Amino acid sequence: MFTAVRYFVKTSLAFLIIGILSGFFMMISRRIFNLGYGPRMLSAHTHIVLVGFMLMLIMGIAVWFFPKADKADTRYSPKRIMVVYWLMLSGTVLRFIFEVTDAYITIAFLNFVIVAASSLQITAVIIYAYTMWGRIRPLGSQFREAKGEKF
Repeated sequence: MFTAVRYFVKTSLAFLIIGILSGFFMMISRRIFNLGYGPRMLSAHTHIVLVGFMLMLIMGIAVWFFPKADKADTRYSPKRIMVVYWLMLSGTVLRFIFEVTDAYITIAFLNFVIVAASSLQITAVIIYAYTMWGRIRPLGSQFREAKGEKF
């Protein structure tokens, strides 16, 4: 497993722990203190688990498992994958922090900061799709399919 993959996977596990702890905090708030939680806290929790954990884990594993980039493929670049990692990391962390902050303190500019953090994630996903596109190709399966094998 190479460096970029380790970064994605380990970061996704850190986000899973943060997500589980934020969910536990929400449960204690509701079940023990009868305080509940608002939609912003729920959004922060859901986002850190689904985007921070799941999406980053999938992205990292795909970089690891997909066929090596063809020599003629100029889209794939390990440096570009690291740009994706840093954009996803910063966007996810910022969005989580400001969503949680917005759940307890109403400051109008936080809406803009949350949207900006989300735009980092969107940018990362677009760059990732562009970078990985050429790695999604048949490697041996086209021969098995030509022989009639179905899978």
